[in-house]
Amino acid sequence: MTSLPPLHPVLIGRVALRNNLALAPMAGITNAAFRVLAAEGGAGLVVTEMVSAESLKYGNKKSFKMLELLPGEHPAAIQLFGADPASMALAAQAAERAGADIVDINAGCPVKKVLRSGAGAELMKKPQLLGEIISRMVKSVKVPVTVKFRVGLAAGENLGPLLARVAEEAGAAAITLHGRPAAQFHTGPVDLEAMAATAAAVKIPVFGNGGVENAAQAAVMLAAGCAGLAIGRAAVYNPAVFSEISAGLSGAGAGSVTDAARIRLFLRFLELNAGIYGEEQGLARARKLVGYWLKGLPNAAAARGAFMSLKTLKEAEGLLIQYTR
Repeated sequence: MTSLPPLHPVLIGRVALRNNLALAPMAGITNAAFRVLAAEGGAGLVVTEMVSAESLKYGNKKSFKMLELLPGEHPAAIQLFGADPASMALAAQAAERAGADIVDINAGCPVKKVLRSGAGAELMKKPQLLGEIISRMVKSVKVPVTVKFRVGLAAGENLGPLLARVAEEAGAAAITLHGRPAAQFHTGPVDLEAMAATAAAVKIPVFGNGGVENAAQAAVMLAAGCAGLAIGRAAVYNPAVFSEISAGLSGAGAGSVTDAARIRLFLRFLELNAGIYGEEQGLARARKLVGYWLKGLPNAAAARGAFMSLKTLKEAEGLLIQYTR
């Protein structure tokens, strides 16, 4: 189906990934508990939620908490966002001290709050600044530095090759390329031609991102020249999607996870979350995700509503046990 074996090890700098499938960073979702599930589900690399370099600079406790990594999630990248080279270099050092195997730069987030700070996709307008940020970070840490950006800002635009060359020349060890322009956020088709041109422009690995949910879609993006894939939304309710895609690409069959198995995974996620934040806070932080996990199941709306008031793991198990049989 593809000339690139799904379990082919990939080198990012000196970091060897067991395969070329990564968990993409997602704000409010890819916390430590979720990253452990993704690693167990076959991801060769997991990436944290984006962390503000400026918040780290001023000692924000919540931001430092986001740097914490669990033993079961390595290799792991900590993703940082910011627009000041000095602050980003300091943040990279903090990420390295926290145990990051890789430090990643967010240069593709289209959210207005991030853009107003000059970070995220705003950096795509300023290749020279982006290059300076990458260079300063590379010189400040021993671990590899990578960067994520989009094919363009508006539909039909391809800034990928230019930005990729800037990143490579500044010392980036790999690139993650979202195949949609910033204006489209997470909807619409990906621009495979733009992705292919970007992958061909540099020698460092380019991981494709955007809309991949199964082996067939993965094969198409790999065939465009991507060295690997970063999968986000398809993993939200099924962290085992990485193993499913690997199996499908290798011809072993998709081996889709059953609904019962998915809910058991969700219960494990809740246990891990409780270990990090305490039971009540762990359940509260999971409310954003419960709708994804219950989607398509009988009486899902009622179960989701009931979940919103749960405070203990025992209560959660009592509610969800009906779906595990």
